[in-house]
Amino acid sequence: MKKPLLSIDEPEPKKAPRADRPPTEGFVVVVDGHFKSEFATAEAAEASARKLKSAYPMLQIEIYNAATMVRTLLS
Repeated sequence: MKKPLLSIDEPEPKKAPRADRPPTEGFVVVVDGHFKSEFATAEAAEASARKLKSAYPMLQIEIYNAATMVRTLLS
């Protein structure tokens, strides 16, 4: 099967991030052990996590720092 030719104007399709591998940069909200949303800063990730925790207090929410590979439990 031949691959379709991409014109110069069309951007190359992005590879979807794999759900079973942790990200390599930034901060990620982890909900019940599953990686969910990625953020550039810890403050943005924590704000999103606190909003989620206030709406759903039964969830276990962590902030994952990809640079240090450390998870911090949100209390």
